[in-house]
Amino acid sequence: MAEEIQTPNLHISTAPHIRDTASVPSIMLCVAIALIPAFIASVVFFGFNAIQLTAVCVIFCLLTEWLIIRYLYKKPSTLGDYSALVTAILLAFNMPPGLPLWMAALGSIFAIGVAKMPFGGLGHNFINPALAGRAFLMASYPAAMTTFCATKSGSINGLAQKIDAVANATPLAAFKQSVLSGEFQPLDFQYALKDLFVGNVGGCIGETSALALIIGAIFLMYKHIIGLSVPVSYIGTVFILFWIFNGASSDLFTSDALIIPAYHVLSGGLILGALYMATDMVTCPITTKGRFIFGVGCGALTFCIRKFGGYPEGVCYSILIMNLFVPLIDRYVRPALYGKVKKNV
Repeated sequence: MAEEIQTPNLHISTAPHIRDTASVPSIMLCVAIALIPAFIASVVFFGFNAIQLTAVCVIFCLLTEWLIIRYLYKKPSTLGDYSALVTAILLAFNMPPGLPLWMAALGSIFAIGVAKMPFGGLGHNFINPALAGRAFLMASYPAAMTTFCATKSGSINGLAQKIDAVANATPLAAFKQSVLSGEFQPLDFQYALKDLFVGNVGGCIGETSALALIIGAIFLMYKHIIGLSVPVSYIGTVFILFWIFNGASSDLFTSDALIIPAYHVLSGGLILGALYMATDMVTCPITTKGRFIFGVGCGALTFCIRKFGGYPEGVCYSILIMNLFVPLIDRYVRPALYGKVKKNV
């Protein structure tokens, strides 16, 4: 009798049939690697303070998650997915270099212990934990969170030295103050564009260098971890709105009219937020159309806060607000099921 041939079982499942070697730890590790250029830039411009803040955030984020998993949930450690590490780095990047370390620790505990773990941990949080930690610190310690210092080789605002009234203000605060004082001259702000791109200006430690952040984002796009839908729609909306409503000239194609939107794109936390936090897989829409709507909403809110609000920045709150609308966006841009026929009206 011939020996029976053993064949593997055939597994049948519904579409889509996707094979991918990517995993949560590998994705999060890639994000952490992508943030290395910005971390190096923060050390170059702000020195040892940047290392201290990042280290404290990493320690307390990891410790908080481990304690909750170990003693409250009584489950195996989730530190191996590196999500707490990424949250810690992004939270540190949203802090001014002179922030007291105990505040950084408190913000880290809030980010993990309040914004992430109570909802079930990674994949279940409805808002970005790092931004939630920043918002908590802004509400609790506004003076400390808005006290900035000059870089090791530059000024706080990167503007021409003749603008004495805003010598101790960050680029966005300087812009706001010059508008309110009636001394606003767009050409005064063109000198800061180079320093804003490189990062040689005051601000939070990880947000100042657009160059370093873009380098890391290119790596993430190469690894297909983030796409262009959210960053382009977010940054593009801010640019277009400040281009149209620049308050400098009726002609949109003058240098005055173009300096202002470029200045707003490069200053504050817009590049950091658009490339690394608004693109968070958990808290942004699933579909490309939904992500475009999400990005436009973030950009419009950022513009409104910066243009009409008393607070010069708006990235943190715009992303957090739009995070709350993600379930609604996903509901109304849900793609039609294959083979589904529309009902006659």
